[in-house]
This record gives sequence, structure tokens and C-alpha cells, in this order.
Amino acid sequence: MKGSFSLRTVRKKVLMLSKLAGAALIVSYIFCTGLPVSGDASLLLWLGSVLLLVLGIDFFMSRFITKPIDKLNASAKRMAGLDFSAPCDLVSTDEFGELSASLNTMAENLQQALARLERANAQLERDVEKERLLLAERKELVDSLSHEMKTPLGIIRAYAEGLQNGSDASKKQRYAQVIVSEAERMNDLIVTLLDLSALESGAADLDVTRFDFVELAETVAGRLLIDAPDTDLELQYELPEQKVFVRTDRRRMEQVLSNLIVNARKNVSPGGILRLELTVDGGNLLFSIFNQGRPIPENDLPKIWARFYRDSNAKYSGSGLGLSIVAQILSMQDLPYGAKNQADGVLFYFSIPITR
Repeated sequence: MKGSFSLRTVRKKVLMLSKLAGAALIVSYIFCTGLPVSGDASLLLWLGSVLLLVLGIDFFMSRFITKPIDKLNASAKRMAGLDFSAPCDLVSTDEFGELSASLNTMAENLQQALARLERANAQLERDVEKERLLLAERKELVDSLSHEMKTPLGIIRAYAEGLQNGSDASKKQRYAQVIVSEAERMNDLIVTLLDLSALESGAADLDVTRFDFVELAETVAGRLLIDAPDTDLELQYELPEQKVFVRTDRRRMEQVLSNLIVNARKNVSPGGILRLELTVDGGNLLFSIFNQGRPIPENDLPKIWARFYRDSNAKYSGSGLGLSIVAQILSMQDLPYGAKNQADGVLFYFSIPITR
């Protein structure tokens, strides 16, 4: 019986309201005609009660039907414009309440679907961009190799033809040594360029460990400066007496130190000073290496970290990749680095956080 009188549907509300309106209309008519007044006055009273009844019905119809429809319509328009910021706040137990809940559920599902779609589109854009960069990287690699291989291949071909046409044994031996030297140079260039490309593309990861950086610097400097038989320079160095630990890729940092030291050794003037320093500054370890010699033109300082940069006035020939690898390894770790001219030479530097 309780369910029979429940007003949980719009239809039941309208039927109940119409029945109440009809009953009120009849009651008001009986009441007004039974009053001890004239017929005209009775009619006016009844018309007044009818007017109040109409206004009351209009109020309840607005409350039960018009306002809920307006709210639903406004929410539907926002959702049609893909605006899901404000859910429909209509709360009732009838069909309008169910429609409001369905709209909110649909909006939530659409919002989640759009969010997934946006993430998928963003991932697709990243993948497309990565593929584009890889294609550009491959093209640049091929172009670079083609350009850099012209000289050694030309030398190898010329000396190979000399071997074919020559009969002097000593000359053949010298030609063969040149061919082997150029082949090794090409191999080193290819290996170095592939290593740099792997670093730039993210294909090479860092193997982070904790180690004593002072010991690493001593080992690399000893191998490249002290044990080298052909060094015509005055070596100065200042290193901490205690161990200083850092967390980074030991092999890659050895590569950084080797490239910077070799670069300084090649550019130091004959008999000039090459000074290597490691100093502790707060929570950072500062590395610097200075070579006495000709300064780098100020306009070229930003270019020295680029691939295949070569100083046209340099007295040696290199691959032009050493400083590029230094810059890439340090950039991967967000370590500050740079180079600057001093009064009588050039200073290269970088810093790395100390691990306690």
C-alpha cells in the first residue's frame, strides 16, 4: 500500500497535483456559494480562489517539472561543449533525479575517456617526435660519417694504389703503415660517433655507483700526463688529500676526464703550464683544467661543444667529438660545465655534487 501512494515519479506527482487541484476547485466552489452573500460576490470570491489555485499549481509545476528540466538542459549543454567541470546538482527520487545521475555518470565516463585519449595523443605525439628525431639522428649520422670518411678513405685509396704500382720494399712498408693508421682512425671515429649518438638519443643509460672521484682523477691524469713519454709541458696539480665520494657513472666520468685532459694536452704551448685542480666547495666538487696557450676566439666558445668543431688554427687534427661527448655526459646529469679564456690560456671546468 505504501508504494501505491509514493510520489517517486513525475507522472504520479502530476496526477496527484491535478486531483488535488480538482478537489480544491470543487471545495472552493461549494464554500463560496454557501456563504451568506450575493451571487455576484460569491462568484468573485470563487474566481479569486480559482486564481490562487492556478498560481499554486503553477508554483508546484515549476518546482516539480520546469526547474528540473532547466537544470538538466543547462548541464546537457555544458557537457555537449565538453565542459565537465560542474556536475548536475539536481537531487530527487523521480525520473529527473535518475536522469541527473545518468548525466553525471556519463560526464565522468566521458571525462575519463577524454583524459585517456589526451594521454594517448600525447604519447603518440612523443613517439612521432622521437621517431622524427631518430630519423634526423640517423641522417645526421650518415651525413657526418660520409663527410668525415672522405679524407681517410682518399688517403687509403691513394696509398693502396701506391702499393700496387710501387716496387720499393721500404716504401711499401711505409704505405702499409699509413693505411693501417688511417683504418684505425676511421674505426675510432665510427666508435666515438656511435657512442655520442647513443648518448644523445637516450639509448645509453648511466650506470650510477658511489666512488672516490679523487682517486679516479689521479688515475686518469697519471696515465695521460705523467706516464706519457712525449709530454712537453709543466704539470701542476692540486687535489684534496682526503677521499671525496660522488654518485655517478664512473666509466662515463673517466671518459669526461680523459677527453678534457687530452684536449688540454694537445692545446698547451710547448713547455707551457697544464694545471689540474680538484677543490671542494660546500657540497660540490669542482674540477678544472687549464692549459697555457692560445685562447679560443670568444665567438667560438659556444661552438666548441658541437660535433666536429675544429679550430682552424690548431696544430693538431682530431675527430672533433671529444668535447661533444663531454658536454652530452655532463648534460645528462644536469652538471654545470663550461670553458673560458684566461690571460694566458684556456680553462675548462665542471662541478659535481658530493655524496656523504
